Amino acid sequence: MAKTLDLRLYLVTDEDCLPAGVTLLDAVEQALQAGVTLVQYREKHGDGGKMLAQAKALTELCHRYGVPLVVDDRLDVALAAGADGVHLGQDDLPCAVARELANQVAGPDFILGVSAHTAEEAAQAQADGADYLGCGALFPTRTKEGVKARGIQHLRSIRAAVTIPFVGIGGIKPEHYKAVRAAGADGVAVVTAILAARDIPAAVRKFTSQF
Repeated sequence: MAKTLDLRLYLVTDEDCLPAGVTLLDAVEQALQAGVTLVQYREKHGDGGKMLAQAKALTELCHRYGVPLVVDDRLDVALAAGADGVHLGQDDLPCAVARELANQVAGPDFILGVSAHTAEEAAQAQADGADYLGCGALFPTRTKEGVKARGIQHLRSIRAAVTIPFVGIGGIKPEHYKAVRAAGADGVAVVTAILAARDIPAAVRKFTSQF
């Protein structure tokens, strides 16, 4: 799948927040059917074998809907699974190194995202070859306990520092969507507001109705 970046509604997976009886693949497919535009596979506790199997299955699933799949943190898993990209944190493999390796193995269409918490980090990621940024946390979130909430206005400094697209992340609910976009973000990254919902398609539509 060639590089495409529609960041309007970026789903980040977290098996821990799924309703009882719902598998990760089922939840992601429901979200894809309802209109999420990019999926990030995030697994903080799994071993490499489990991650590779899930990443392959999710890549195949996302491609059936014409949506890219990026893998959180693990460039090796992303490349081995044939995923469309990787998303790196500030403590992961340096962006410039990841770009060089990805270009050698997967070519220039491989998507490289980076988490940036300040305008300086955002500018450095852009210089190092990032395709997009994830910026936050905007609001308190149970998926990143202990992380300081920075608020929507924080996004304006990011927008002033870079030209590449970025999403706001962290505790975002549908009622925040328009304000996040107005502050300069190209979309929102969402975890619990979608995956913890009893009706996942309805939860997605609360966001997509504001596109």
